[in-house]
Amino acid sequence: QVQLVESGGGLVQTGGSLRLSCAASGSASGISGMGWYRQTPGKQRELVAFIDRIGTTNLADFVKGRFTISRDNAENTVYLQMNNLKPEDTAVYFCNALRWGLEYWGQGTQVTVSS
Repeated sequence: QVQLVESGGGLVQTGGSLRLSCAASGSASGISGMGWYRQTPGKQRELVAFIDRIGTTNLADFVKGRFTISRDNAENTVYLQMNNLKPEDTAVYFCNALRWGLEYWGQGTQVTVSS
């Protein structure tokens, strides 16, 4: 089992920045990919950014140029640096990890961007 704990969400004004962190514990060795998804009420969860163990990243078009994903393999932690935030970025952000074909999720952290 892998446990994921997110932190760093909150309220920010348009144009502001936040940094999300997600620490993996438990059977964290062997985690391959880690990433961030987001969800708003009534909508499906969508991929924001993903990073594999060697640092190859995949970012959704709607965050390219504004968000950056990074990872510390030694600490089993993934980060999402969010800059130039917009009201449409308001959502619950979930950390995701892949390990041996299984998927794990964090509990989610709320990000609210005021206009």
